[in-house]
Amino acid sequence: MAATYKAPLRDIRFVLHDVLDVSRISKLPGYEDATPDIFDAVLEEAAKMCENELFPLNRPGDEEGCTFENGVVRTPRGFKEAYATFIEGGWTALATHPEYGGQGLPKTLNFVVEEMICSANLAFGMYPGLSAGAYNAIAAHASDELKARYLPKLSDGTWSGTMCLTEPHCGTDLGLIRTKAVPADDGSFRITGTKIFISAGEHDLTENIVHLVLAKLPDAPEGTRGISLFLVPKFIPDANGAPAERNGVACGAIEHKMGIKASATCVLNFDDAVGWMVGKPHRGLQAMFTMMNVARLAVGMQGLGIGEAAYQGAVAYALDRTSGRALTGTKYPDRSADPIVVHPDVRRNLMTMRALNEGARALSYWIGTEIDVSHHHPDPAVRQEADDLVQLMTPIIKAFLTDLGFDNANRGVQIYGGHGYIREHGMEQYVRDARITQLYEGTNGIQAMDLVGRKLSAGMGRLLRRFFHPADAYIAAKKSDPALKEFIGPFAKAFQRLQQATAGLAQKAMANPDEAGAAASPYLRMFALVALAFMWAKMAEVATVKIAAGEDVDFHQRKLKTARFFMEQVLPEHLTAFAVAMAGAKTVMAMADDEF
Repeated sequence: MAATYKAPLRDIRFVLHDVLDVSRISKLPGYEDATPDIFDAVLEEAAKMCENELFPLNRPGDEEGCTFENGVVRTPRGFKEAYATFIEGGWTALATHPEYGGQGLPKTLNFVVEEMICSANLAFGMYPGLSAGAYNAIAAHASDELKARYLPKLSDGTWSGTMCLTEPHCGTDLGLIRTKAVPADDGSFRITGTKIFISAGEHDLTENIVHLVLAKLPDAPEGTRGISLFLVPKFIPDANGAPAERNGVACGAIEHKMGIKASATCVLNFDDAVGWMVGKPHRGLQAMFTMMNVARLAVGMQGLGIGEAAYQGAVAYALDRTSGRALTGTKYPDRSADPIVVHPDVRRNLMTMRALNEGARALSYWIGTEIDVSHHHPDPAVRQEADDLVQLMTPIIKAFLTDLGFDNANRGVQIYGGHGYIREHGMEQYVRDARITQLYEGTNGIQAMDLVGRKLSAGMGRLLRRFFHPADAYIAAKKSDPALKEFIGPFAKAFQRLQQATAGLAQKAMANPDEAGAAASPYLRMFALVALAFMWAKMAEVATVKIAAGEDVDFHQRKLKTARFFMEQVLPEHLTAFAVAMAGAKTVMAMADDEF
């Protein structure tokens, strides 16, 4: 049975309406029209687009891949037509500002649509995804002139965008970049250098491509303090804003990759290309981080999207594939053997996938709502608190959800058995596609170091309190509720250990930074599991209330069954992460470099 996908609208509505109450978003200035009914209507259409237009192209796009000939990159058959349908439907303009032709809908809604797109066709989603990041960086930091010229085209999808950071000799350490920007007499700059691993760097979907390029001015100081950001279009717009003269940027090659083969990953050569500065001189990294943070959250949604698609495919196969009989006796006497869904190990894999997906969905959507609050709430203090939480959770969303996507894809292959390993059924593609999400936009190890090295100490623990305080308050408010005891108890114990790990890590890291480095990844995983436990406790509370009221009892009973499974069989993983995080750096750093 081939992999399949249907947008999980019922679960999405449960999280948005019942757990997070997105009706509060419509009370924010500028979002008055974003009512729950509008949310549902948009998501219904998004589901149709993803199921009918994008998902059918996923496997053929992977098999065909992109082609490169004489400097021209062509996307797989059907992608141009699908992209035309995509922009005609206004999907690139969903959350962009009305001033630039956008619909001005909440970022929360965009989060949900991103999940669907990535479930249906991750490689396709790369093209509009990079454009959204470029739009945000330009909107936040560019001059009014650049905004007026480029944002409407990025909003309507006729132009696309990229982010150009990595060079052949450097990736994470951007202070080492060699790309140069020389001022011209007309206020523009001439950009020269080579960038690699540029997603959507060249393709045939849009009439122009807007590159955001990190480069150094002639007088730039050393390191990251000397980086500036430049807007470099493929075609320089004429006086009317139409693409005209070809700029000095060309694709030198496309990478032959393990996965996301329908997404063009390019080597871009800039040869005296005309560009314009975005933001202030030597402050380009700050401007680029606007794009990078958006991209990191988007990559987290990629992980969730793949995790959901893998789960759906695995469920369909487990219900259809027959092998042996149930350990407690025949369950399907009308069939020659029972479907493999009756076997405990298969069920454990399925339940783990389900519990992680649904918990991650609630966590990521929560952060999506906080982005909207951080941008639109009238109270500056509330905006700051929301932004603090988003900052804290960004590395967790990026790292944990992409680990989740890869792990769930592997679980899907395991359920398919040998059929999962061959291309015919499509499950192995999810493994290959998911693997890159753990690497780009900062590897998951880098995300863990960002969490431990920057986010925990920021503002004397201010960011950390944005999660710890509401979690602690929720436990205090609900711990005496007998209906929630089986959920609040495990969550409370795990939260207490997270607090213990945080205090212990802070103390040890002050004496030896290697302690922070050694503990970072297991600490992030522990934090993520506790965050999911928080969301599962809230979802269990809602489900309990709904069952008591007689509302959609079967759905909410399934939610409680999944919540119990998470608390009993997934959350205990935090104990291992806690032990490893607290073990210290001694054995990690014991070997000399030349002993490896």
